[in-house]
Amino acid sequence: MEEDDGYRRKAKVALVGILMVASIAVFALVVAFAYYCYIRNKVSKLRKSFKVEDANLNEKSDFANLQVVAEKGLQVFTFKQLHSATGGFSKSNVIGHGGFGLVYRGMLNDGRKVAIKFMDQAGKQGEEEFKVEVELLSRLHSPYLLALLGYCSDNNHKLLVYEYMANGGLQEHLYPVSNSNVTPMKLDWETRLRVALEAAKGLEYLHEHVCPPVIHRDFKSSNILLDKKFHAKVSDFGLAKLGPDRAGGHVSTRVLGTQGYVAPEYALTGHLTTKSDVYSYGVVLLELLTGRVPVDMKRSPGEGVLVSWALPLLTDREKVAKIMDPALEGQYSMKEVVQVAAIAAMCVQPEADYRPLMADVVQSLVPLVKTHRSTSMVGSYSSFHSPKLSPAQHQVNANM
Repeated sequence: MEEDDGYRRKAKVALVGILMVASIAVFALVVAFAYYCYIRNKVSKLRKSFKVEDANLNEKSDFANLQVVAEKGLQVFTFKQLHSATGGFSKSNVIGHGGFGLVYRGMLNDGRKVAIKFMDQAGKQGEEEFKVEVELLSRLHSPYLLALLGYCSDNNHKLLVYEYMANGGLQEHLYPVSNSNVTPMKLDWETRLRVALEAAKGLEYLHEHVCPPVIHRDFKSSNILLDKKFHAKVSDFGLAKLGPDRAGGHVSTRVLGTQGYVAPEYALTGHLTTKSDVYSYGVVLLELLTGRVPVDMKRSPGEGVLVSWALPLLTDREKVAKIMDPALEGQYSMKEVVQVAAIAAMCVQPEADYRPLMADVVQSLVPLVKTHRSTSMVGSYSSFHSPKLSPAQHQVNANM
């Protein structure tokens, strides 16, 4: 009996001990959790303050970079200067518009005519486009690219100042509209050939003369600007990307661009290469040949998408003649038309590997432009690299 009582006392003592240890453990856990919450709150506040500081440092760093760029030749304008140059950003001086904002005609104090792009797109995308244009165009120098003269980053106003192109975009002349900011001119065959060559030279410079290459990513007829003598320059580099360092490589990026101009492999995979620009260039060549927009679903069935409709017809001389822009009124050399059609067919091949380099395109166009006296000074500085030909291209050559 005494043994049972002793056992019970020991059990009670053990139970009390266990309860005390459990209580202490629970208390310790509560204290530890409270301390964890306290530390987490402090760390969170510190992270927020660091993020603000980092953002401020990044802004200062970007601005410092722009100042370095300015020392290389770009002029830094004040908002007041550009406000005055455009007559207070008068509606009468608007010469273009897009997703980025409006473009104004301006006159600087030294008498130079300029085009001023007012970047009003809020958020990260607008900031990125502004930065890309300034950083790229401060380094790229070619007579076939629109020159950036300066910029303004003043009180959150972001503006870019370009050389003035009196005849606006190629698109305005191919597809005249009543509310155009320029007087549309009927582009003759010689002018179209020259525009095609000079635009090709702009892309050739980006792809072949810059390392790593620059991919425009939004090449289209509205981004080919014409001066008072209808010489062409490639413009609008807000979506441009640096290409891969190695041959045959690609960069993966979000699919951006304009419907009808985007290369199929880029649209499907997000894999961007210089051949993506070559496809877009081919679409512009088709516009110059046919006078049709890249996408027009109001047309007859099968004719809504320019590439799908035109590509099968480019392999036959007689069919090519039937798709030519009526505005040309037959005033062209059929031999030259056939050659340009063959180039366009290669550029818009569905398989990127079958498309030529822009250097090949330039080399092919030079003899056509040189045959015209008015453009005999337009030459080429590129060497010829024979592109890989697809079965479709062999068929083109055979039929031509």
